[in-house]
Amino acid sequence: MVRVGGMTISGDGDQQLRADLVLEGGGVKGIALAGAVGRLVGAGYSFPRVAGTSAGAVVAAVLAALQAGGEPVDRLGDIARTLDYGRFRDRGLPGRLLGPLGFLADGLSVLLEDGAYEGDYLHDWVAGVLGDLGVRTFGDLRTADPGDDGALHHRYALVVTASDLSRRRLVQLPWDYPEYDLDPDEQPVTLEGPAGVSTLVDGGLLSNYPISIFDRLDEVPPRWPTLGVRLDALGIGRAPDRVSAVHGPLALGVALVQTSIEACQAEHVLDRCNVARSMNVDTGEVGAVDFGLGEHAQGVLLTAGEAAADRFLATWDFDRWLADCR
Repeated sequence: MVRVGGMTISGDGDQQLRADLVLEGGGVKGIALAGAVGRLVGAGYSFPRVAGTSAGAVVAAVLAALQAGGEPVDRLGDIARTLDYGRFRDRGLPGRLLGPLGFLADGLSVLLEDGAYEGDYLHDWVAGVLGDLGVRTFGDLRTADPGDDGALHHRYALVVTASDLSRRRLVQLPWDYPEYDLDPDEQPVTLEGPAGVSTLVDGGLLSNYPISIFDRLDEVPPRWPTLGVRLDALGIGRAPDRVSAVHGPLALGVALVQTSIEACQAEHVLDRCNVARSMNVDTGEVGAVDFGLGEHAQGVLLTAGEAAADRFLATWDFDRWLADCR
């Protein structure tokens, strides 16, 4: 079996296109990721390893589970569309009692419970989908790759990112479980190690698009590419349509955080070699927290993801990328 241009050719002549895949976070816009993945699958790709942040992590987890279970990967889009985005606003008891005025309790929930919404609906949806596909822990997605670089980061079919506020660092799971004295093959509810319990939030705070996550750590050229799908959630690389003035201490604080995040990630995201292996989805005016997303808008996002993958595949050349970027 030999590799030609990112393609593995077996002794009987069968061709298998392989690529590790990284999916950017972007809230409800994540359904566009499923459209892009569907086009890649239609072009003949399979994905030994997938990684994602936020919504990208959800899509990556379902994709990895479908592959592990031998299920048709083209089910991904249909599964993604079963998400009821309106139920993401699952407020606690005070918010539910206030009905349409539930937003008045959001600030109190943030202060007392560290979040405006409970997150139970999304948790149960992900657990149900993965459970139906036979995946309950990262151990169910452990892989064996004799040709890897010997590091842990090639031993699992799925990696998700989170931001550990307690330790002020990016966490890549399951790779970093040993640092919390936890078995990487298990999936804990909380991360607790010798130094105490860690508070985790969205990985997008520190790395919304970890495109280099699977790059080899040795000097051996990659056997297949790492490809990425971006939702351009941060708007990096394009001029804003309009500029909003920042007034007041709260708005100033939020703007400072957002500016820091975007500036820290821009250099990495816009590196020419990372741009060359990325698909950029035009998600239009859809916002990451537009939880009222209807069927039509979901279809538009899926189509946008498909179009981004089609544009990318029309020009992508792995051998040329290797010559330019290795």
